[in-house]
Amino acid sequence: MAFLMGPEPGADMDAVVEWVDARERLPRDGMPVAAATSGRYPPDAAEPDTAFGQDFWLVLPMYFTTRHIGADGTEYRDCFVDSDRVVRLPYGRPCAEPVTHWAELPTLPGMTVHHVLGDSVRTALRNAWDEGLAGS
Repeated sequence: MAFLMGPEPGADMDAVVEWVDARERLPRDGMPVAAATSGRYPPDAAEPDTAFGQDFWLVLPMYFTTRHIGADGTEYRDCFVDSDRVVRLPYGRPCAEPVTHWAELPTLPGMTVHHVLGDSVRTALRNAWDEGLAGS
């Protein structure tokens, strides 16, 4: 399934997002992804129709890994990890907030990579701005 994301005001680029069903295929190890996760907040609201709690489905930036050791020492296999180190499993495995779909994050403007480090950052930014890709 692909969606065309329209440009933000002042931006001159479009991104095509291909959502992959996490039940069908998982990303490669270490891949940064946008992950669609589903759950209930607060998670202890047992009855679906009560005023305590609401179902959600939202997109979060994460990375996928084939092996992750949690802060408590728990070992996870084939999981998604967010920036707060919260582990979420693919849909169908026991998890309060499973990942239903994922999409590879777009690369940096005007580039084919997801990250640039060190001295190359200023040059990469300047090149993107000169090409009109990153706004002004």
